[in-house]
Amino acid sequence: MPCHPARARALLKTGKAAVFRRFPFTVILKHREGGETQDTRLKLDPGSKKTGIALVATFARHGLAVLWAAELTHRGSAIRKALEQRRGHRRFRRAKLRYRAPRFLNRAKPEGWLPPSLQHRADTTMAWVSKLMRLAPVTALSQELARFDTQAMQNPEISGVEYQQGTLFGYEVREYLLEKWGRECAYCGAENVPLEIDHIHPRGKGGSDRVSNLAIACHDCNQRKGAMSLTEFLRKDPERAQKILKQTKAPLKDAAAVNSTRWALYGRLKATGLDVEVASGGRTKYNRSRQGYPKARWIDASCVGGSGANVRLCPERQPLEITSMGHGERQRARLNRHGFPVGHKSGAKSFLGFQTGDLVRAAIPKGKHAGMHVGRIAIRFRPSFALQAKGAEKPFDTHPKYLTILQRSDGYAYH
Repeated sequence: MPCHPARARALLKTGKAAVFRRFPFTVILKHREGGETQDTRLKLDPGSKKTGIALVATFARHGLAVLWAAELTHRGSAIRKALEQRRGHRRFRRAKLRYRAPRFLNRAKPEGWLPPSLQHRADTTMAWVSKLMRLAPVTALSQELARFDTQAMQNPEISGVEYQQGTLFGYEVREYLLEKWGRECAYCGAENVPLEIDHIHPRGKGGSDRVSNLAIACHDCNQRKGAMSLTEFLRKDPERAQKILKQTKAPLKDAAAVNSTRWALYGRLKATGLDVEVASGGRTKYNRSRQGYPKARWIDASCVGGSGANVRLCPERQPLEITSMGHGERQRARLNRHGFPVGHKSGAKSFLGFQTGDLVRAAIPKGKHAGMHVGRIAIRFRPSFALQAKGAEKPFDTHPKYLTILQRSDGYAYH
């Protein structure tokens, strides 16, 4: 059961517990099994680049409170870039340098197939769900399933006035527009200021309330624009006007990535056998705004669903930053710019008991980097490893005899 850091320090100091894992920091009792636990809920706010994670539990004194939080950074863009590079090399070889007879596209993809860059998001999220279920008494799950409630963004004549003007009216549309316009003023680019919804084509001149005619603007721009048309308001900046008109029709790549993976993730969460609570992004925004919490991925995860309507947390808390780094690559050949092999990598992944990504403590006795350092290493097949120490601007070389492993590489970097 997650406990206060002071209690963990006391257990370690008296020898009643030992360090089980560094990230997330976990202690294990030495002479006792079992004990009292509270029902703990694991809450997720999936995103295209980051996923917010929060563990919450209900206490008699404080009610629902956040015990632990993290933000998981995905590497979907890196996977997509690597696949595109491989595709480019193959196309160059086949089209320019040798002929290969065409073959039929008869390899059907299995049901539920996702591109590797999207499958990675579901896999890493579920990996952390499974890991936290082993480390904490998780009894229920919450997921932000729908990023936007599309029915809440329809024309009032189509969907009904009562539903449009319900408690969540405005939150679904605002969240959609914030994502679409990058959380900045569409007219001046101002960030970190209160933003308002503005009609690109004014209502006084026949503009509709559809989301395709809405933009996000700061208060000053919204007031100055008034009933002016977009071209009239931005007559001195026609490039920005064209950009805005183009953006109104632009697809949301990040939202599409989330929408493509949300049901796959939901199905895998249901397969755990635990109760799964789902909610929309508008509900999350409503819960967070009503409680006065700032925007952060882990705070959004804490506020997901009905269980996030009243949750106690400290906004200044620093969540554990988790970055997906991968487990290396299967490609052994080093390629030139045409995609032809010019060398081969070593088949071994470890050297002298270390592998790339291990979290180590370096006790360097002398030299430019003398002292104690903690960080991740990148191995070389010689006694000189690259250490990316915490606080250092760039990696530096160190001998493996000065290194002590704190945690084996698990495909993630922590901060």
